[in-house]
Amino acid sequence: MSDAGLEKNGSASHEPLGNGNKPPRAFPLYGLRYAMREYLAEFFGTALLIFFGNTVVATVTFNETFAPAKWVIITFGWGFGLAMALYISMGVSGGHLNPAVTIANAVYGHFSWIKVPGFIFCQVLGAFFGAALTYGVFRPQFHTFAPDGKLHVGGDYGTGGIFCTYPNPKNSTWDNFYTECLLTGILMFVIRSMFEPKLTPVNGYAPIAVGLLVFTIGLCVGTTTGYAINPARDFGPRVFTAIAGWGSEPFTASNHYFWNPIVAPIVGAIVGFGLYELVIIPNED
Repeated sequence: MSDAGLEKNGSASHEPLGNGNKPPRAFPLYGLRYAMREYLAEFFGTALLIFFGNTVVATVTFNETFAPAKWVIITFGWGFGLAMALYISMGVSGGHLNPAVTIANAVYGHFSWIKVPGFIFCQVLGAFFGAALTYGVFRPQFHTFAPDGKLHVGGDYGTGGIFCTYPNPKNSTWDNFYTECLLTGILMFVIRSMFEPKLTPVNGYAPIAVGLLVFTIGLCVGTTTGYAINPARDFGPRVFTAIAGWGSEPFTASNHYFWNPIVAPIVGAIVGFGLYELVIIPNED
């Protein structure tokens, strides 16, 4: 990202000025907000992604009429929710919204390691905030869904899966790791091609293209693990559920599955990015 308009010490070199008929930014502390713009974009972009994703799962969970098309509705909600989140973040921070994407880009020299901790912190915190917003909207339904009035992670009255992912119980630990690693690798592999100028760049509609990619992944393979493919998307809401009344079960369920959607997507993104660099060679002319 360009650092034009910043002094060498990182502080803003100017206050916002009106440009033609466009008014200046109205709120104070513009210099500070400008310096933090990328981190703010990652926070609010991830929060919006999780809000749309969690609320679509809540909607189909609490409304039986949606049951026949449940998975199609969920994958649409996540895919287009991501597109909306990218519209507010991609032009500012690059729209990572995913620690696996941030780390993979840093590993191959496409992103500064200095920014990695801040990006990941904002992504996880944004995901936590998005989960909290979801809970606020559906709070009465959460507490009346089960006959005993309690919050359950799984089972017939489980609501933990509204916030974070839990795998198919038939899967082994290796099955889960392999699937999350593979799906995130595919995500990173295709995203790299979307932004390659000499291939078929998605100039002008990148958020929609990336959203369609996630929709496709979810629709085709998502039922196996819940297709986290994003450590922040899973960990932030998981922490929220543990705090909000689901207890320790979000971290102990499915043989302590919680670590899998953190580690596997990072490995998969690094492998997918590297494989693209290795085998997809654009024409030189």
